[in-house]
Amino acid sequence: MTDFRASDPQRAWAHVPAEPLRGTPGGPLDGLTFSVKDLYGVPGWPLRASTRAPVPGVGESVLVRRLLELGATALGKTHLHEVALGITGLNGSGGTEHPVLAGRVPGGSSSGAAVSVALGQADFALGTDTGGSVRVPAAWCGVVGYKPTKDHPAWSTEGVLPLSVTCDHAGPLARDVATVARVHAALSGETVIPGDWAGVRVGVWQPEGWTDAAVREAVSAFGAGLEARGAHLSPIPLPEMLDAYSPIVLGEAAQVHAQALQEEDPGFLPFTLMSLRQGAALEAAEVAAAFARRAAYRAELDTLLAQYDVLLAPAVPTPPPLAGQDEVELEGGPLPLRRAVLRLTTPFSLLGAPALALPTAAPWIGAQLVGRWGDDARLLGLALSLEDRG
Repeated sequence: MTDFRASDPQRAWAHVPAEPLRGTPGGPLDGLTFSVKDLYGVPGWPLRASTRAPVPGVGESVLVRRLLELGATALGKTHLHEVALGITGLNGSGGTEHPVLAGRVPGGSSSGAAVSVALGQADFALGTDTGGSVRVPAAWCGVVGYKPTKDHPAWSTEGVLPLSVTCDHAGPLARDVATVARVHAALSGETVIPGDWAGVRVGVWQPEGWTDAAVREAVSAFGAGLEARGAHLSPIPLPEMLDAYSPIVLGEAAQVHAQALQEEDPGFLPFTLMSLRQGAALEAAEVAAAFARRAAYRAELDTLLAQYDVLLAPAVPTPPPLAGQDEVELEGGPLPLRRAVLRLTTPFSLLGAPALALPTAAPWIGAQLVGRWGDDARLLGLALSLEDRG
């Protein structure tokens, strides 16, 4: 296990207390350690959201308190992409680097969370996912990331600094599904057992040209593995949903940081400040139109999930890009990195369906499994059955 107290070359840790917060002995999560993304309110620990700008207070995180009550021990806070508004890990403290690949990004916004579990520093990590912020770093760091159904009672966002109240989710990252399932079962009281893939209807969303060849091949191979277990795979269509996602998230994020935006230079990085000011400038009609589009997209996903038990999709468009890289080369041609990533992950945070990012056989490439709303235990169980127990 890496000694993150002595050395943190990836800049994953935002706050490491002199002593961890120890969980209640004998609880169902006794023996597990976790890191906390620096959006969660923890009494006695600072909350900076990896920015030099002032941020609102949020009170105590219900989820962190509950995990401590269940026996897990909190080790400290991890860095994130500044105020969670990004997918690479860039922030006011220099940014977080990939756990293994020098010069590559770990993904974001839950960048430090992913690094802390990938390096074995914590058994699981608390992240948040608004547009892919758990799933993207999980995919690029080779770990598991779970975004529960929106407003799942086990995964409270109370006491968490929001980005978008419409799209925010709390969720964990871990090195295996078994740990994620154990945490979810303890929090929810739901039983998670390995699921049988025989007869499971899988809708495969692999939009032509939206990934590079390595990702397309990795997700196809992952799907072939499901077929070998008896699943029935069929291709499905889904549109890009950024025209609904972006106005909603930017508008709500600007409201969260309204007080800081009153200052000429509040301390945000240039892209963050530009994005927040863009959100503040949105007209009410533009935001209303985005919510109308969201409702139409929800109807499309409703229709698909009535026909299929789970969906399979890429979690990222390419392997981890270089730090500072703004564009990626896809089979459909070059595209800005942010759009290339978010159009794969935003549908399921925008619409609140539970989603898991799982490693594939190809290094640093993850696939998504998406379930029906509220069907979290079954989704986790199906994923649990894929783990090699050898």
